[in-house]
Amino acid sequence: MATEIRVPTLGESVSEATIGKWFKKVGDSIAADEPLVELETDKVTIEVPAPAAGTLSEITANEGDSVEPGALLGMIAAGAGAAAAAPAAAKAEAPKAEAAAPAAAAAPAGQTSMPAAPSAAKAAAEAGISTDQVAGSGKRGQVLKGDVLEAIAKGVTAPAASAPVAARPASSEGDAVREERVRMTKLRQTIARRLKDAQNTAAMLTTFNEVDMKPVMDLRAKYKDLFEKKHGVKLGFMGFFTKAVTHALKEIPAVNAEIDGTDLIYKNYAHIGVAVGTAKGLVVPVVRDADQMSISEIEKEIGRLGLAARDGKLSVADMQGGTFTISNGGVYGSLMSTPILNAPQSGILGMHKIQERPVVVGGQIVIRPMMYLALSYDHRIVDGKEAVTFLVRVKETLEDPERLVLDL
Repeated sequence: MATEIRVPTLGESVSEATIGKWFKKVGDSIAADEPLVELETDKVTIEVPAPAAGTLSEITANEGDSVEPGALLGMIAAGAGAAAAAPAAAKAEAPKAEAAAPAAAAAPAGQTSMPAAPSAAKAAAEAGISTDQVAGSGKRGQVLKGDVLEAIAKGVTAPAASAPVAARPASSEGDAVREERVRMTKLRQTIARRLKDAQNTAAMLTTFNEVDMKPVMDLRAKYKDLFEKKHGVKLGFMGFFTKAVTHALKEIPAVNAEIDGTDLIYKNYAHIGVAVGTAKGLVVPVVRDADQMSISEIEKEIGRLGLAARDGKLSVADMQGGTFTISNGGVYGSLMSTPILNAPQSGILGMHKIQERPVVVGGQIVIRPMMYLALSYDHRIVDGKEAVTFLVRVKETLEDPERLVLDL
């Protein structure tokens, strides 16, 4: 008896995914719940586990293919005999494949009885090209979305153009052999598109301040061992920053709002996105209702989300609904930056490296651990006064962390 492998529900607003990588090949034995294939969406990367034990007898969706929720990915045959059956079946099909090969080779790009996949047609329309210009790699020559993206990467342009325009300046022959062309993942394409859209849409502006981190560092040094013993999680800086942000958002609600057409939507809750760098790109999991959480609860949730991000196990639910974002470039050594908004949010706080600098305190020059803070905001909804006040409130709270306890 065979078991189907299908694309799981991808979450709200996610209508398709791209096959990233198969971990198994036809004929391999698999255990129940063992990861079989990696799906890339525009939000997260998802591993599809085996629904049953057996042998992978068929793969119906190949790497690079676009698939929709519920689509068939492959089949699992029960028992060890399937491993032998699969190669035998492949051998029986070989003559048919060889016979069909000349015809397939002779068919030019776009000449097939199969209509292009809907996702491929959409990608081609957005790029201003025709699917007739693209060679299909799907069944019976069907043009898939991956084929369109590959064609675009190779410089295919609209038919009306008098001459093809190269996607990039041509490399010299000596340099070309030392280059490697890698298709962007769906996640990286989405990151690129969203960041550029934010720049094109929002009236983005950044204001700066600096914070003396000594009070927070002293408090952390005093209680970190007791905190970890009681709560089972380390006391970091993100808990303090997240709480400081939620306090400031209550006072300056415009920074926690968004524009929807001609309306302003004010959020009476604080879902704080925490930007996390991974091997596959930047992701922003969300700490939901952070304004109602204690520092220990925030640290636990950030720890869970950070681990899930690095392991590629974030769910779509973990990524949705953020109202404000915190980005910590300081962990990589950044001293100052102007973060880009995470649309449709109206504000993002950039944290930076803590660096000892001479500052004047009470008329005396002293050395203090200082951090530059940057607030990028959408000037369409947030006025300069509100932005500066918000950042000052964050600074004041961090330099006097007792405010967090007293809710001041």
